[in-house]
Amino acid sequence: MGYSNEERKRPFKDKNRTMFWIGIILLILYVLATSGCADVSHAQVTYPQGEHTYGFWGGLWHGMIAPIAFIGYLFSDDIAVYALNNNGGWYLFGFLLGVGAFTGGASKASKSK
Repeated sequence: MGYSNEERKRPFKDKNRTMFWIGIILLILYVLATSGCADVSHAQVTYPQGEHTYGFWGGLWHGMIAPIAFIGYLFSDDIAVYALNNNGGWYLFGFLLGVGAFTGGASKASKSK
């Protein structure tokens, strides 16, 4: 008799599902293995009195110019991509919005083909 179409297609579905879960497990292991390299708890940065602290708007601007600043950083140590003297979460939020605005953000991913 032979196999039906559904029975012939099934091994590929099982193989794809297995490969998906192997990929997820490898990604989790990679993140866990490399997260130990991100310890900055011992880093101490001091700034001169009166040094300007960047907030949301500074982060937004730095995010928009980050790709250009990165190219400059490759050639000069005097150019920084990210301001170290920032106020924390608001600067980071602005920076991420700025990078997203420059690259088009999620709008390209949401468009259907």
